Amino acid sequence: MTLLEKYRAVRKASEDICRPLQKEDYVVQPVVDVSPPKWHLGHITWFWEAFVLIPHYRGYRPCNPDYNFVFNSYYETIGARVMRTDRGNLSRPGVDEVYAYRRYVDEAMEKLISGGVGPQLESLIILGINHEQQHQELLYTDIKYILGHNPLFPAYSDKDLVGSTQPADQPDAGVSLGVAARQVADGQLATFLLIPAGIYGIGFAGDGFCFDNELERHNVYLNDFRIARDLVTNEEYLEFIENGGYTDFVWWHAEGWDWVKKNAVGAPLYWHRIEGQWHEYTLAGLRPLDRRKPVCHISYYEAAAYAAWKGCRLPTECEWEAASDEFAWGKRWEWTESAYLPYPGFKKAPGAIGEYNGKFMVSQMVLRGASVATPENHSRKTYRNFFHPPLRWQFTGIRLAT
Repeated sequence: MTLLEKYRAVRKASEDICRPLQKEDYVVQPVVDVSPPKWHLGHITWFWEAFVLIPHYRGYRPCNPDYNFVFNSYYETIGARVMRTDRGNLSRPGVDEVYAYRRYVDEAMEKLISGGVGPQLESLIILGINHEQQHQELLYTDIKYILGHNPLFPAYSDKDLVGSTQPADQPDAGVSLGVAARQVADGQLATFLLIPAGIYGIGFAGDGFCFDNELERHNVYLNDFRIARDLVTNEEYLEFIENGGYTDFVWWHAEGWDWVKKNAVGAPLYWHRIEGQWHEYTLAGLRPLDRRKPVCHISYYEAAAYAAWKGCRLPTECEWEAASDEFAWGKRWEWTESAYLPYPGFKKAPGAIGEYNGKFMVSQMVLRGASVATPENHSRKTYRNFFHPPLRWQFTGIRLAT
């Protein structure tokens, strides 16, 4: 696929995600972490304009000078911006104006790419494509939050599955490391894989794209550990609830226990007990809880509490990466026990691009893998997602370790 074809494909995919929406859905912001779909569409268009067209396309004239203020997310280098909490107040520009903005920028981008670009600019455009894919995942999660907090529980579509993320080169679950991965129980399919102590390479290496927070590749020593073949299911998590998991402080971090009490949390996000039966809001609407599926929309606090209740723990991000060839992943972003910190040798790029990841390396936890909302082939085993511990509107889940 040529660079122009990749650009066209990613731009079309963003609009396809929004196609089922009504216009009123485009402007809602229920909480600070959720951005209106209209803002996402404008922001990922502004990114192309601010980072590619203005500095690299001679004679380009910005579509609207106000859009730099409206659609800048967090780039201090670029200038002033609408605060994140106020994105839902942007009744103007309207939805039609945002789509017109997209067409304006797309026309210029196609001309730029068609004229030929050098390696440095091509790398920037590849970054922009991956940036837009990140927002496609956010579009799904934000749309679900918007519709899932509508009292009518409207469906986004007639099916819940929103994508497939397993990379083409990812092995099926259970591919053996030889002596490295062994059954825990003699003669029975192991619940956990045993990974031996040793030195493991962590971080991205080789050709292709990666984000700067996946660098530099480095070696770590890991002790023996066991990691679950499968994610925790709704059925398994329901046992935690019915056993009083949300009412016993002993399983929780102090900060997590405060969060439970302050917010009266008693189940994963989108779970509703109706006439004695558990239901879950999905992108296909409100459905009876499917107990076989991996539990979803779990905060780090909940993941850690469940692991403690099971007599286990969450894997560190290095453990997860070292073992990731041994199990299938991609259905849920998986919480780890690792704080989001720079790797040895990490360096921020100069200018606004340097604000992309490095300045968020504080007070957040790392998630690994991908989810059903992640665009195809966007993730890889070295990909480092990161969120604050109480957040759970993403498609997050639990894999245990010991």
